Amino acid sequence: MTRRVVVVVDRASDWRWDQPDLTVQTVDDFLNHEEERHARPVRVINLCRRYRYLAAGYYCSLLAEARGDLPMPTVADIVDLSRRAHYAFALPEFEDALRRDAPPPDDAADGPLHVHIFFGKPDDPRFRRLARAVFDTFRYPLLAVTAVAVDGVWRVRSIKPLGLHRVRGELEAFFLRELQRFTRTGVPRRRARKAPLYDLAILHDPAEALPPSDAAALERFVEAGETLRMDVELIRPSEYDRIVEFDALFIRETTALNHHTFRFARKAEAEGLPVIDDPRSIIRCTNKVYLRELLKAHGVPAPRSLVLDRRRFGREAAAEVAARLGLPAVLKIPDGSFSRGVHKVETEGELLERAEALFADSRLILAQAFVPTPFDWRIGVLAGEPLFACQYFMARKHWQILHHHGDGSVDEGRYRTVPVGGAPETVVELAVRAASLIGDGLYGVDVKELGDSAVVIEVNDNPNIDHGVEDRVLRQDLYLRILREFVRRIEASRRD
Repeated sequence: MTRRVVVVVDRASDWRWDQPDLTVQTVDDFLNHEEERHARPVRVINLCRRYRYLAAGYYCSLLAEARGDLPMPTVADIVDLSRRAHYAFALPEFEDALRRDAPPPDDAADGPLHVHIFFGKPDDPRFRRLARAVFDTFRYPLLAVTAVAVDGVWRVRSIKPLGLHRVRGELEAFFLRELQRFTRTGVPRRRARKAPLYDLAILHDPAEALPPSDAAALERFVEAGETLRMDVELIRPSEYDRIVEFDALFIRETTALNHHTFRFARKAEAEGLPVIDDPRSIIRCTNKVYLRELLKAHGVPAPRSLVLDRRRFGREAAAEVAARLGLPAVLKIPDGSFSRGVHKVETEGELLERAEALFADSRLILAQAFVPTPFDWRIGVLAGEPLFACQYFMARKHWQILHHHGDGSVDEGRYRTVPVGGAPETVVELAVRAASLIGDGLYGVDVKELGDSAVVIEVNDNPNIDHGVEDRVLRQDLYLRILREFVRRIEASRRD
């Protein structure tokens, strides 16, 4: 389905193409006839000739943002690119990409290098890395990059917006092709079947050792999409620039803040696309110190714990931890996943040694009372409602679900999936309550059952959904329920 797009130009004569699927307006009409606009959000492609402060192009993006639309470029982009000093921080990355794309220059023979970047694509296919890096930083529809040879290496001399009136000759066909790709107009469908109503990208990494969804589960998402007239496409980390082609993004790769998964989530959100996991959920779930403070502030039962500060930790602090939490205790780095970065310590000496090692990577770490149970409950929660219930048993002769060996191998405990109604009501209610503190996305809440009570161990922002495990009760309906939530969010975004 074609996304609502408005192309804004300075003069009607600047637009020389026949694209009936696009709405083209002059900047005068755009600025002065707001009441004629369509339902929001609208993607506004600002192709004005000038973007300088208080010029027509500047006001086009400024008013688009004020109206709740999605302009390209944004006002922040315009400000960032207005002076070289504003984007000097990004030049090393651009020049590194350029050196990887282009052969070393001959200072005496090679003149300036010119690269046109239209909607993130270069007019010369050799410069894909450069184009991707520049477009990821400055989301302008049309850019011209000039580089010069200095001491045997390429240096970026300028990055400038290109007015549509300057797109002539061979650049015209390149512009139209990339405009069609970006807006999904004039592009034939990939499959000879009834046109899908929705397009969902699922980010995954086939090389990930412990992915949140195995290949069989991903295939079932694709099959579920066909039932809902949703075109589900599996994309990889290298396809960052393709997010704008879709209606929503589903991240099925282990998330982290200093990681491309967070950049994907941020970009999808900036483009107005429903995304699971959303950036806020990633921030809140990936740091155990944050989660501990959040649960404590809202009175959600959790194991007794202490936040340890590298600058205030020593033998006396280790003794205090042992006295307050007891031994054995558990030490956790803030952003560990899949049982990694979690260590059980049996003595004060071991606690001191292990904590000092973990402090090498984080100012703060978490110490937690050891709560032994034969299994953890994992309650899947989607949009505030329980979705699935699994028991994850500890690995054989180990205190965790996953036992990571020094040689890189992993032992995994067995599992048991039950209907949500078959899990203890206390466990399910506590999981839903904890998830609600994070957001309304898809979460896996780990809960330990302690007789008539329970405690939350962790809230995961991208829980495992593997074929034959989490889907053992609901089967294909599990995948359909998740995709129906995406449909609901896509439709809501189109009504806003």
